[in-house]
Amino acid sequence: MTLRPFHVAFPVSNLATTRDFYETVLGCTVGRTSPTWIDFNLFGHQITAHLSPSAHLSPSAHAPVPTNAVDGKAVPVQHWGVILDMEQWQALAHRLQQHRVEFVIAPHIRFKGDVGEQATLFFLDPSGNALEFKAFQRDESIFAS
Repeated sequence: MTLRPFHVAFPVSNLATTRDFYETVLGCTVGRTSPTWIDFNLFGHQITAHLSPSAHLSPSAHAPVPTNAVDGKAVPVQHWGVILDMEQWQALAHRLQQHRVEFVIAPHIRFKGDVGEQATLFFLDPSGNALEFKAFQRDESIFAS
């Protein structure tokens, strides 16, 4: 089976700020746009930012997001992202640091030495959406139990 790109749509409070963040900071290319949404290419996946001004005011102005403890860290319950290869993950972590992105959970190795060991990082976009990017040394570990 060939893995196909996924599609996810998410609310944003400002399209111009969102476009700048996803293009400049994450390096996405822009696809179709309208006055109320923008398609981005995020590592080969289609993500769509939909204008929803009441979604969040800003990452610091909205109520704290619910979290669950995972390997000793407070992981945002609602989040999404992409599993990258280790080289892509390291390049993204460096890019985010260069752009001075504030991490919810800084780049680190989770479950070190255990099944499912992975590199991970979490941050919020300008509308407060939580994103996680992770990488495994071997893809077989992605669904290992």
